[in-house]
Amino acid sequence: MNRSPRPSAPAATFRIVPQTSASPSLADFQQAFLAHGLTDQRYLSLHFERYVQTKNRLLSSWNRARGVRVLDVGAHWLHQAVLYAMDGFEVTALDMPVTFEMADVRSIADAHRIRLVSEPDLEKATALARIPDDSFDIVLFTEIIEHITFNPVAMWREIYRVMAPGARIVVTTPNYYAWRGRAWHWGRFFDRFGGGLSTIDILTINTHANHWKEYSLRELVYYFCVLSPDFDCTRQEHLQEYYDGYLPVKATWLSRWIEATIPILRPEVYLEVELRQKSKGIVVEPHW
Repeated sequence: MNRSPRPSAPAATFRIVPQTSASPSLADFQQAFLAHGLTDQRYLSLHFERYVQTKNRLLSSWNRARGVRVLDVGAHWLHQAVLYAMDGFEVTALDMPVTFEMADVRSIADAHRIRLVSEPDLEKATALARIPDDSFDIVLFTEIIEHITFNPVAMWREIYRVMAPGARIVVTTPNYYAWRGRAWHWGRFFDRFGGGLSTIDILTINTHANHWKEYSLRELVYYFCVLSPDFDCTRQEHLQEYYDGYLPVKATWLSRWIEATIPILRPEVYLEVELRQKSKGIVVEPHW
């Protein structure tokens, strides 16, 4: 493939989404975990607003009648998983065995009926292979894609398989073009295709070299278009950061104004990818 197709420009509507009645306060949420032992309270405090805003964005356009079966990929201490379970979703959490062997993690999972699936090798996704087809309506892939250090195609084949027709993937990740972020790749700037490894390289060769890989929103849309024609990127947004201190440069009134005025320079990317139909499958074939 010599030339990258140009997906349509992403919609970039900025708004702060308030908590819903189903969202607990941070203090109450922390106490829910402390009742079962230890958890990383600092991490929870830092990311709580992200969990709440992501969930509220999804639910603003998701009718629960379409399904409540959630797969949380990279669930870690179950902070996000518990938030959905508290709101009546049927949650399956996927992460490394070392995390799910912890007594406090297992305790809160049992209390909220969260199914734990230990996956020692996400590249092969053998644990997902034991889950029946069409098992999930929502797949949470939040702050995960930038950390993947392997060719992801086999993983996406399994995720695609366990998604029901009409299911949705929710992706959040840092924006490569954040005003207060890292240096840009100027040769790709005007095409808005990010920097570092190209999407085609990530999906087709065994690089072992794409951590930390930050994406532009356009690049991320292209990523899912290349994976499968069955995927439709239905919601695309640039967002302000969920908490101060995430980026290497602190926010000032000027940087806040710039980010509010120019969406592409905001620190965070939000993407919803809908599986419109299960017809073509994952069409990328890695080679090395």
